[in-house]
Amino acid sequence: MTTLSELPKQPLSAGLELLKGVSVLDLTTSVAGPYGTLLLADLGAEVVKVERPSTGDDTRAWGPPFLDGESLWFLAVNRNKSSITIDLTRAEGRQVLDQLIKISDVVVVNTSAAVQAKLGVDYARLSAIHPGLIHVSITGFGLQGPRAELPCYDLIAEGYAGIMDLTGEPSNGPQKVGTPASDLLAGQDAAMATLAALYDRQRTGKGRQIDISMVASSVRFMAPRIVPYLGSDEMPRRSGGRDSVIAIYQVFDTADHPLTLGLGNDAIWKRFWSAVGKPEFGAQAELDTNAKRRNARERIVAAIADILIGRPRAEWLKLFATHRIPAGPINTIEQLVADPVLRDDGLFFAIDGPQGPIPQVGLGIRFDGRTETTRMPPPTLGQHSGQILGQRLSMSPTCIAGLTDSEIV
Repeated sequence: MTTLSELPKQPLSAGLELLKGVSVLDLTTSVAGPYGTLLLADLGAEVVKVERPSTGDDTRAWGPPFLDGESLWFLAVNRNKSSITIDLTRAEGRQVLDQLIKISDVVVVNTSAAVQAKLGVDYARLSAIHPGLIHVSITGFGLQGPRAELPCYDLIAEGYAGIMDLTGEPSNGPQKVGTPASDLLAGQDAAMATLAALYDRQRTGKGRQIDISMVASSVRFMAPRIVPYLGSDEMPRRSGGRDSVIAIYQVFDTADHPLTLGLGNDAIWKRFWSAVGKPEFGAQAELDTNAKRRNARERIVAAIADILIGRPRAEWLKLFATHRIPAGPINTIEQLVADPVLRDDGLFFAIDGPQGPIPQVGLGIRFDGRTETTRMPPPTLGQHSGQILGQRLSMSPTCIAGLTDSEIV
């Protein structure tokens, strides 16, 4: 079992600077929006997180588990950000926001069109203040249409998009993906769209209104299942750890632990049977294409299962690696974070936070060989309010004290 104290320490540094000079105002809460702004922050953007006074981001209350009083869900997606609290329900709070908008390149929100208008964070109002502003909205169903005002979470989006219907074993009911997939997909789309809009603004000088729908992002995620259905009328069905297109693409038991095995083309098919000592099976003319193997799937699966059950997983994985056959373990989270290759690659580490070390998962993308991203630990609620007001907005200590005393910030 890997403990926090065993994680390698990653010192705070300048991090990646690809987006250095880009200023992002993050008005989002929960996972999708904060994950999108985390990606921008990791790439070097300066992200100011605007939170509700007293309560802050919803995920601050998501737990247990907590670490030193902070939600670990919050800590997972909020590094490299400053936090300021602003009461956007009050005119004085919106005035502070407006000053931040004037010096920001991007603003990200995750409320419906009606709530955006009520709080004064909609594109029409903010673009009038800053015509070059890139306004990114992340909602469940988009800003338009009959569902635009409906609330949404990852669970709901996964259901709408067909993800849950095709996840899990055929004999069981629909299953959610084991991570907030729709949230993360929408967050990635928000970051990608922001980068495209920033590039476009360099050429045109124009701001953009970007409308990200969690359901739409999740539907695109399902394209490899939707397009075959539309083109064939063949209804995809829940297949658990098996694939309905590739004949052999599933989980098999070994003498101790299960493994995954994917025989995705004819060359891999032949290499597999040579590796297990039965090249004649792989050479059968009636099994020389994936289409033929699909028709004989039951017989093939039974033959492979009989072979793999005879030896431990580690032996099979070593053999398959030698013969370049796609296979792997089914890791628990405990086994995943203990994987020495991934650990050495810098994916799991700890950084020093205000109360002690904080576990993190790295960006996993290398730029010129570098992947270190951490400039700042996840902020405590309102940690940088005074600094942002004083340094970025040049407010006097008296003005800051007045806003604090009146609980605007």
